[in-house]
This record gives sequence, structure tokens and C-alpha cells, in this order.
Amino acid sequence: MTTDALFKHIELLQGARPWGRVLDAGTGSASLRWITGLNTMSWTAVTADPQRARKLRNEFSDSQRDSDRILAGNWSDPLLLGGETFDVVLADYLIGSMDRFSPYFQYRFLRRLRPHVATRLYLVGLEPYREAGDDAGGRLVLEIANLRDACILHAGHRCHREYPSDWVIGELESSGFSVEEEKRFPIIYGTKFINEQLDVCRRKLEFIENQELVGGLRSRIDKLREEALAFYDVHRGIRFGYYYVISARPV
Repeated sequence: MTTDALFKHIELLQGARPWGRVLDAGTGSASLRWITGLNTMSWTAVTADPQRARKLRNEFSDSQRDSDRILAGNWSDPLLLGGETFDVVLADYLIGSMDRFSPYFQYRFLRRLRPHVATRLYLVGLEPYREAGDDAGGRLVLEIANLRDACILHAGHRCHREYPSDWVIGELESSGFSVEEEKRFPIIYGTKFINEQLDVCRRKLEFIENQELVGGLRSRIDKLREEALAFYDVHRGIRFGYYYVISARPV
């Protein structure tokens, strides 16, 4: 299941209802590319990373209308988008990534977002990984994820923290939303996942002072890349975990 397929599912959920004013509450290239292809009145895209905001403004300068905005802002700021409402709001992997910019705010985020949602909220997330047991592919995915997080932490940075769909549904219902649908999509990881995650590991090494540790991590990164790509060559994918899409409306 690819990101494009998840967005296609959201389009099916939206059906014939107009998109109107759309808010991408935690934007990135993939979600904003999808939104610019929709028939919207306007869109607003928010990221907590000012560097990402600048990059996206350059990337989407040709498709941005006068009514469209890319904003650098944090949802922990009570003044962000004060008084504004949007017909459709997208929270694409946002709850999991919030720990990097507003740690512990996940427990207040959906209540914070509620006044901005006029008709629909679509929330996309990654279910936290379970134990892999005898699943060789699952063990590889877990080892890649654990090594990535270890490198991030040794670099002095913060990791993503994914939340299960059951927790999200409970928070939505206690924050003034009615959940209409939750659907899970099994994941088949490919070489893009392997290389992107292990490239994150490599980039974090420059922030680690202990060179003995750096040498050991670098060796493990290279070995794990070799193991995972070899597994992919045999099985043409690594099947483990799932994404979820939740559709909710304000009560």
C-alpha cells in the first residue's frame, strides 16, 4: 500500500462532497502534491519546520494560488490560525511526527484542532510495530526502525512516536469528533523504505562525537542494508505492519 493509495481512499470517502477550503495540518511534499491536484477553493499547509516551509514554497511556487498558504507554525501555539475554519482537514502522519517539535502535545492536539474542522477530518497514521516473532521480514523492519531510532537518539535528536488507531479514535471521540470509518492497509515495504531509513542513520552519524560508536553504527548500517536488500530480492517486498486512515466529523 503506497501513500498515493491512501490518498485515493480519502478521495473515495469524500465522494461528491466539495473540498472547499482545505487544511494540511502537518504538511510535506507528498500530501501537498496530492492537495494541489484536488478541486479546492484554497489550501493552507502548516509545518513546524521553518526550513521545510521554505523548501515547500520553492517546490510549489508554480501551483500556489493567491489564496493558498504555506505556514511555519506549531500547533502548541494557541494563536496559530486563530478563528479560521476549513471544510476538510488532513492530518497525514502528523501525530507520530509531533514528538520532534511539540513533544507530549499529542494528548491535546485533536482538541486543539477541533475548532478548525468544519465538515471532515482525515487522519493517516502508522500503527506501532508489534513483535515480529518468527517473521523474518518483520524482524528486519524492526531492526531497521530500532537502528534508525538509536542513531537519532545518539545524535541528540528526537524520534517519531507513533500512536495506535485505538488511541486516536478514543482521543477523537473525547475531543468533539464522531468517527465515521477506520480502515487498515497492510504494508509491503520495498527498497525505498530500506534505503531511506538507513540513509537517515548515516546522516545522524555526523552529530555523534564518540568515533568508536560511530564506527560500530556505520558497520551495522551497511550490513543491515545488505541483509534487507537481499531479502527484498528474494521476496520482492517485506510485508509487516499497517497504516490506518480514519475519517471523522465534528459533532
